[in-house]
Amino acid sequence: MPLVTSTEMFKKAYNGGYAVGAFNVNNMEIIQGITEACREEKAPVILQVSKGARAYANRTYLVKLVEAAVIECPEIPIVLHLDHGDSFETCKSCIDDGFTSVMIDLSSKSFAENIEGTKEVVKYAHDHGVVVEAELGALAGVEDDVKVSAEESHYTRPEEVEEFVSKTGCDSLAIAIGTSHGAYKFTAAQCTRDPATGELLPPPLRFDILEEVVKRLPGFPIVLHGSSSVPQNYVKMINSNGGKMPDAVGIPESQLRKAAESAVCKINIDSDLRLALTGTVRQYFNEHPDHFDPRQYLKPARANIKELVRHKLVDVLGCNGKA
Repeated sequence: MPLVTSTEMFKKAYNGGYAVGAFNVNNMEIIQGITEACREEKAPVILQVSKGARAYANRTYLVKLVEAAVIECPEIPIVLHLDHGDSFETCKSCIDDGFTSVMIDLSSKSFAENIEGTKEVVKYAHDHGVVVEAELGALAGVEDDVKVSAEESHYTRPEEVEEFVSKTGCDSLAIAIGTSHGAYKFTAAQCTRDPATGELLPPPLRFDILEEVVKRLPGFPIVLHGSSSVPQNYVKMINSNGGKMPDAVGIPESQLRKAAESAVCKINIDSDLRLALTGTVRQYFNEHPDHFDPRQYLKPARANIKELVRHKLVDVLGCNGKA
């Protein structure tokens, strides 16, 4: 099937009590690992591209790689989505390039400016059959060009969501309930330590905010950004093979599963895939210092990405078998 929008995908997810995985892509191996896992697990998927990824890989190459995945995996619905578009011009460029979904992130602006800027994107997108994700609230952390300090971050205010959605016409809404961008989501001071394992435990997500948003926007698809769980096996793999990632902490998968069972229809996963790729490559070179062929070290990296995505689809998102 051709690329689709997320409209029907989100309706099924909302009613079915699961979330669709939105995975950031940067190269061929990541796209292959994601879509092969989704094909085997019969899961819908959102392949999302950031402004930084477009600059790195070239806008044409990424679109063509996703189109190749559509050809290779015709039995699963695939959305091509812009992650954290920061302007009308960026969103327009992606729509004109064939994206079926865009995010306009003006969460750093005032409420009024966010509404006006989002409305402009929505009008152009809807005129071209494309859906729009917007954001209220600001997540801390770093992801490509998105850099928000802890001081600048703030939770979504539930009392604003009805007005925002009605005035902008957006199709889904990203909210801030305590997730955070990047692999270093929380400082040690923000966490507690598990007395049994000594591992850092992040503060729990604000499900009370999510519940209030759901009451005010019944049936409306909610999105969670900054939802990588930062798998500790890959953090350890990186650190034991020359890396230095102390206290990299993610969102507990049990909390993400709980969110997926409510109105959260889309959960963004980024850092986990990069950790799997980087950890695998570091370990490979330690074990095979004489190798130099990219096919030799990217093949196991792709395989580990595939298995990580499979785990997310089945155990965290619950979207396996829903294609």
